[in-house]
Amino acid sequence: MIKAKGIKGIIIGGLDGTYYFRVYDADCNFVDYDLIHSDLQVIIDDEDAVLYDDVHGQRLDHSPETLGNKFKEIL
Repeated sequence: MIKAKGIKGIIIGGLDGTYYFRVYDADCNFVDYDLIHSDLQVIIDDEDAVLYDDVHGQRLDHSPETLGNKFKEIL
Protein backbone atom coordinates (compact mmCIF):
# COMPACT_ATOMS: atom_id res chain seq x y z
CA MET A 1 0.00 0.00 0.00
CA ILE A 2 1.29 3.45 -0.98
CA LYS A 3 -0.38 6.74 -0.08
CA ALA A 4 -1.60 8.25 -3.37
CA LYS A 5 -1.73 11.91 -2.28
CA GLY A 6 0.60 13.91 -4.52
CA ILE A 7 1.21 11.14 -7.06
CA LYS A 8 0.92 12.32 -10.67
CA GLY A 9 -0.75 10.00 -13.15
CA ILE A 10 -3.13 9.81 -16.08
CA ILE A 11 -6.73 8.60 -16.16
CA ILE A 12 -7.07 6.32 -19.16
CA GLY A 13 -10.04 4.49 -20.62
CA GLY A 14 -9.75 0.83 -21.46
CA LEU A 15 -11.20 -0.72 -24.60
CA ASP A 16 -13.94 -2.30 -22.48
CA GLY A 17 -15.11 1.07 -21.09
CA THR A 18 -13.39 0.79 -17.70
CA TYR A 19 -11.04 3.49 -16.43
CA TYR A 20 -7.57 3.20 -14.95
CA PHE A 21 -5.09 5.45 -13.17
CA ARG A 22 -1.75 5.10 -14.97
CA VAL A 23 1.45 5.98 -13.10
CA TYR A 24 4.80 6.20 -14.90
CA ASP A 25 8.23 5.84 -13.30
CA ALA A 26 11.44 7.63 -14.34
CA ASP A 27 12.20 4.91 -16.94
CA CYS A 28 8.77 5.32 -18.64
CA ASN A 29 7.50 2.03 -17.21
CA PHE A 30 3.94 2.23 -15.95
CA VAL A 31 1.38 0.57 -13.73
CA ASP A 32 -2.36 0.78 -14.46
CA TYR A 33 -4.43 0.86 -11.27
CA ASP A 34 -8.14 0.02 -11.39
CA LEU A 35 -10.06 3.23 -10.68
CA ILE A 36 -12.39 2.25 -7.84
CA HIS A 37 -12.42 5.42 -5.68
CA SER A 38 -15.97 6.85 -5.74
CA ASP A 39 -15.38 10.53 -4.94
CA LEU A 40 -11.79 11.33 -5.84
CA GLN A 41 -10.86 15.00 -6.05
CA VAL A 42 -9.19 15.85 -9.37
CA ILE A 43 -7.26 18.93 -10.47
CA ILE A 44 -6.81 19.05 -14.24
CA ASP A 45 -3.30 20.05 -15.24
CA ASP A 46 -3.57 19.56 -19.00
CA GLU A 47 -3.47 22.51 -21.41
CA ASP A 48 -5.38 20.45 -23.98
CA ALA A 49 -8.40 19.72 -21.74
CA VAL A 50 -11.65 21.65 -22.35
CA LEU A 51 -15.16 21.46 -20.85
CA TYR A 52 -17.97 21.49 -23.42
CA ASP A 53 -21.72 22.13 -23.15
CA ASP A 54 -23.47 21.78 -26.50
CA VAL A 55 -25.92 19.62 -28.47
CA HIS A 56 -23.62 16.63 -27.86
CA GLY A 57 -23.92 17.07 -24.07
CA GLN A 58 -21.64 18.15 -21.26
CA ARG A 59 -18.22 16.59 -21.39
CA LEU A 60 -14.50 16.93 -20.77
CA ASP A 61 -12.44 16.35 -23.91
CA HIS A 62 -9.46 17.57 -25.91
CA SER A 63 -9.42 21.16 -27.19
CA PRO A 64 -11.21 22.04 -30.45
CA GLU A 65 -7.83 22.52 -32.16
CA THR A 66 -6.83 18.95 -31.30
CA LEU A 67 -10.18 17.48 -32.30
CA GLY A 68 -10.58 19.64 -35.39
CA ASN A 69 -14.03 20.70 -34.12
CA LYS A 70 -15.59 24.00 -33.15
CA PHE A 71 -17.68 23.39 -30.02
CA LYS A 72 -18.68 25.95 -27.42
CA GLU A 73 -16.50 25.91 -24.30
CA ILE A 74 -18.15 26.15 -20.86
CA LEU A 75 -15.33 28.04 -19.18
